Amino acid sequence: MYRRLVILSVIILGAVCGLAWMGYHSIRIRAQGMEGTRLGEFAAVAEQVRQDVKRKLDEFMQTEQNRAYTDYQYYYVPENVAPGQQQMPVLRSPLGGRLDHGLAYGNFQIEPDGTITTPNDEFEQRQAVASFDSELRDESLANRFNIENNLLPVLNGTVPGSLKMNLYALGGYSSGIPPQSLERFGAGEETGRNVADAKGKSPQSQRAKDFPIESLQSQGKKTQVIEQRRSVVERNLGSGSPERQQTIQEGTAQGTIQTQPPPTVQREQVAQFYDSRPAPTEENQAETVQVRIEPFVPLVVPGEQAGQSIFDGQVFLLRHVQIEDKHFLQGFALNEKKLIEEVEESASRLMRRGMSFELARPGHAAGKNDVAYAAILGFGFGDLVLNLKEVDPHWIGKQINHLRLWYFSTVAVVLLAVTLGLVSLWCNAAAQIRLARKKDDFISAVSHELRTPLTSIRMYAEMLEKRWVKSQDKAAEYYGSMRQESERLSRLVENVLDFSRIQRGQKKYAFNVGDINECVARVVAMMAPYAMEKGFSIKTEPGAIALSAFDNDAVTQIVVNLLDNAIKYARDAEDRTIAVRTRSDGPFVLIEVEDHGPGVPARQRKKIFEAFYRVEAEATRETTGTGLGLALVKKFVEAHDGFVEIINVRPTGAIFRVGLDARIR
Repeated sequence: MYRRLVILSVIILGAVCGLAWMGYHSIRIRAQGMEGTRLGEFAAVAEQVRQDVKRKLDEFMQTEQNRAYTDYQYYYVPENVAPGQQQMPVLRSPLGGRLDHGLAYGNFQIEPDGTITTPNDEFEQRQAVASFDSELRDESLANRFNIENNLLPVLNGTVPGSLKMNLYALGGYSSGIPPQSLERFGAGEETGRNVADAKGKSPQSQRAKDFPIESLQSQGKKTQVIEQRRSVVERNLGSGSPERQQTIQEGTAQGTIQTQPPPTVQREQVAQFYDSRPAPTEENQAETVQVRIEPFVPLVVPGEQAGQSIFDGQVFLLRHVQIEDKHFLQGFALNEKKLIEEVEESASRLMRRGMSFELARPGHAAGKNDVAYAAILGFGFGDLVLNLKEVDPHWIGKQINHLRLWYFSTVAVVLLAVTLGLVSLWCNAAAQIRLARKKDDFISAVSHELRTPLTSIRMYAEMLEKRWVKSQDKAAEYYGSMRQESERLSRLVENVLDFSRIQRGQKKYAFNVGDINECVARVVAMMAPYAMEKGFSIKTEPGAIALSAFDNDAVTQIVVNLLDNAIKYARDAEDRTIAVRTRSDGPFVLIEVEDHGPGVPARQRKKIFEAFYRVEAEATRETTGTGLGLALVKKFVEAHDGFVEIINVRPTGAIFRVGLDARIR
């Protein structure tokens, strides 16, 4: 049986250990899942930022692409001039008076002869201006200087690696390369190296992803072709000549040109700005000219301000405008500060709980250990890295540690429960084994106890039947022995039956009011011959006891079993007197049986009241019995709400004291 318990225990412990390992592995998977989920949230936020920034850039580029080419001049002639009108009104450019227009900064037009025209030319040429205009003039001059010293050398091919073009010849592009080739400047070598650094050297490279924003690119965008009356186009094209610039200065100084739209001038004022021309005829008034406006192309230009740029150079957006055989470029510098503000605004608005961000150049993205996700916003000509961070970098770790705490606590409780279960199983198994051993001893004892009196009764009956006994006294002695053996059998059978009824809960008690002293006296008188045969004498010491309620059969069985126990275990005593006493003690009636035997060891005082328990081993014991006598005494006493205890006396002996509740029920 123990071998089966060992196998079962090993299987249970192995299963628990396996479940514990699987649980710990599940926590690791859970941690990876939380990291993946959080990474997905960062990626989702990055995608939302990309879409929001792309929407803003698309709207901006749509506005700039649809902007009239005449807005890049200081003044222009509107298209809604009535046909045949000799003198045309002049309007101020809507881009004049400031340099920044959203993401566009410093709009300009490069004429075929290399002249740079801006909507703020008038402010650059004034000698005396107000403080506000002075600041605008300084900014406009700085912008013109930047274009002349940084952009034009790149366009002329004087900068190493740039595309050589002759944009200023009236014949167009002498190199034969179309304006779309400006896209070669979209991403310089330095920018490409920075992107590689951001992806290759960063410890978070596995958490970096490209988010292309192609709003500033020309791919997929169509060239606009519009038609205008030839007279309007010719008047507008003449505004960029040196003669017309001088005329603008004079007209502005005289106050003949107004600076707020929609201004108009009188016929005599317009004559100052236009050459005398023959009056348009019916034929040429109906003529139209096609204006071809190509999409904007980004161009990264190195220069003095390149170190301050997030794209390793200034970004210019240029478009080619062609009117018949005349070619010129229009464009503006990308306002990087405004672009960063737009990206930051989108990121701030779309950040989720527990997230933060910072913007960085690709070259500065490497080595950022606190970056949870790097979104590389690719504009085609350069990148801007949006580093997404955790407000609490240890948030997932704390959650996992909390989960581990609960897990280990649960495992500890389960292991404790399994351990207690196994211990209980082993204890129960040991108890069952002991009980089985006791039952075996009981069967052996009952067999012995039944066989001995039956043998005596059979022997005496056979001798009397065959008339081998001649003396009447001897016959009477044999009859007495037969009666005693029969009583012994009756007590044995009654003990077994009582124990069986108690175990099944079928024992019935009849509590009647009576005198316990009389009950004890009857039992002593019944047991006296048996005790005398064994060499013992029984003396009674009854006390003054009031009438009480008790079960007569149960009390009789208690006294009989105590006397029988004393006779069996005190057989070697020098003093073979057994005393039976009764007395009152508060609510209890006490019955004491005292012998002068060896006594009961302290460690066995509780065990001897267990069923089938014997002080000696069954194989070596010298006394007879089934081990049920004292167990029945305890059961009967408990039925009377009483107690039983053992007191050793000196020099030898023991007192079995029984207390019965004396209250009348």
